[in-house]
Amino acid sequence: MKRMISEYYSNKNNSSSWIDKTKETGNMCGIVGFTGKHQAAPILLDGLSKLEYRGYDSAGIAVRDGENETEVIKAKGRLKVLIEKTNGGESVPGTCGIGHTRWATHGEPSETNAHPHVSDDGNVVAVHNGIIENYQELKEKLLRKGYTFYSATDTEVAVNLVDYYYKKYGKSPVEAVSHAMVRIRGSYALAMMFRDYPGEIFVARKDSPMILGVGDGESYIASDVPAILKYTRNVYYIGNLEMAHVKRGEITFYNLDGEEIEKEPKKIDWDAEAAEKAGYEHFMMKEIHEQPKAVSDTINSVVKDGKIDLSGVGMDEETIRNISQIYIVACGSAYHVGMAAQYVLEDLARIPVRVELASEFRYRNPILDKNGLAIIVSQSGETADSLAALRECKARGIRTLAIVNVIGSSIAREADNVFYTLAGPKISGPTTKAYSTQLIASYILALQFAKTREEITEEQCDAYIKELQTLPEKIEKILEDKERLQWFASKQANAKDIFFIGRGIDYAISLEGSLKMKEISYIHSEAYAAGELKHGTISLVEDGTLVIGVLTQPSLYEKTVSNMVECKSRGAYLMGLTTFGNYNIEDTADFTVYIPKTDPHFATSLAVIPLQLLGYYVSVNKGLDVDKPRNLAKSVTVE
Repeated sequence: MKRMISEYYSNKNNSSSWIDKTKETGNMCGIVGFTGKHQAAPILLDGLSKLEYRGYDSAGIAVRDGENETEVIKAKGRLKVLIEKTNGGESVPGTCGIGHTRWATHGEPSETNAHPHVSDDGNVVAVHNGIIENYQELKEKLLRKGYTFYSATDTEVAVNLVDYYYKKYGKSPVEAVSHAMVRIRGSYALAMMFRDYPGEIFVARKDSPMILGVGDGESYIASDVPAILKYTRNVYYIGNLEMAHVKRGEITFYNLDGEEIEKEPKKIDWDAEAAEKAGYEHFMMKEIHEQPKAVSDTINSVVKDGKIDLSGVGMDEETIRNISQIYIVACGSAYHVGMAAQYVLEDLARIPVRVELASEFRYRNPILDKNGLAIIVSQSGETADSLAALRECKARGIRTLAIVNVIGSSIAREADNVFYTLAGPKISGPTTKAYSTQLIASYILALQFAKTREEITEEQCDAYIKELQTLPEKIEKILEDKERLQWFASKQANAKDIFFIGRGIDYAISLEGSLKMKEISYIHSEAYAAGELKHGTISLVEDGTLVIGVLTQPSLYEKTVSNMVECKSRGAYLMGLTTFGNYNIEDTADFTVYIPKTDPHFATSLAVIPLQLLGYYVSVNKGLDVDKPRNLAKSVTVE
């Protein structure tokens, strides 16, 4: 097996599609595993309930009772169907098992395509999170070897491939998995059970997230921390191209050569109750209300005695002074953070900033300054496109700084420097508190860069920090007045089109407000730089169209009001979002929401709160599943 690593890289380099595809692919499925003294099925189902945000097309479990054959139960649809089918796990005895909740990539949602998948003769059972790029090639090979396939999934190919090598190389699971890893191009987190090894689970990882936990003679596997948090806080992060052999209370790790490697467990400090709804109807509303604490915690993690301390981030003053260009690379809401951060960084630190969509970044073959800094923003730290962009920057010798929430995530491990946000566990699909903490991280970086480069004085920096520290209380005040937004949202539930408009930072806020609305209410929504309306877009405004104007920037207030008047003259129904004191907006807007005053650089942190609430209440009024929007998943680990 000593040749495994060199063979792997030889195979990699011989593939013309490898560099283009395998670094960023994967899917959002959820994986759990357990072996121990207790019945496995209830634990697996409980873990899957914490991971259902990762996919809800189908679900399944495989459980083994001692030496008996493994029992596999699958169900199409939400996890509750599987729970009912197994009587909450009570009808499936056994103390070792694996489970899966699926977000379909290869093969339509169906019971047949649901995981777990079983090898041709039942020897290997596996669940998989990822995408196997060369599955057709491997499938043809296995068909020639006499294997039969029953599903349309790439996962079944992986299962049979492992079985093939298991039988070819002396029935060693670690060796079989190693050989399969060499042949597979793509991304995967695999958990497997073998007929000859009752009570044991074997796992392998490349690019797709996976953690392993140990506690009191029992072992756990999961795609994300909340799935096992109630059972153990001691977890291991399995690295890329690594394997693990999981027994009761014991985990052994291996590299691609099959050599044992040592790992130290990490302690998870999250409160287990933080992963529960705590009386709120939806996780999204709970996480909206957690924002004051999350913002405060993130500030306090790097502000000591009124001064910014980035020693934990690891960027010294000389490095900061030498930055020539900043590239902010992200997806979705994190990209909108970058849009807001661009205004703040350029204005305060006077450093040129480009904001890049991670999904497009590499395909432009971007021109990067060797003295530039790439800031990669990702809540999960596993976003595939963002991870690929980070690797591209590192390959070109560009320093990388990650803003992430999940300790030990792939992006956190691979970036040169890391700024951890303290948002806590994110359960709801739509991002709220993660967005807010990423904004805080961006503000703090901007202030420190500006002070270090002598664009602002220490006194000015201190004043900005004091204002930052007032944001949690101001967010609380906005949340206390949410009933007005609830009433307004009830009147907009039947809207067909909504437009958000703003200038400068207000445009960045509009982008996030629009995204929140469309992703959970399914109403067509767009954000526009207000000055661009007259260049064609205003033709879409008609009687009754809701137009939301964001006006937090004093220097741009009057110009945006003029754009709102243009919309009103075409029949638009206007909502204004501005700071207390701008009461003349009521001469123009039909409905107005006021937020506390703050420094204009930080206005995004306050203005986004009413827009989150608006999207939430519209969705609730429509009777939709707020936490699990259709066709979406929390961590997007697929290109």
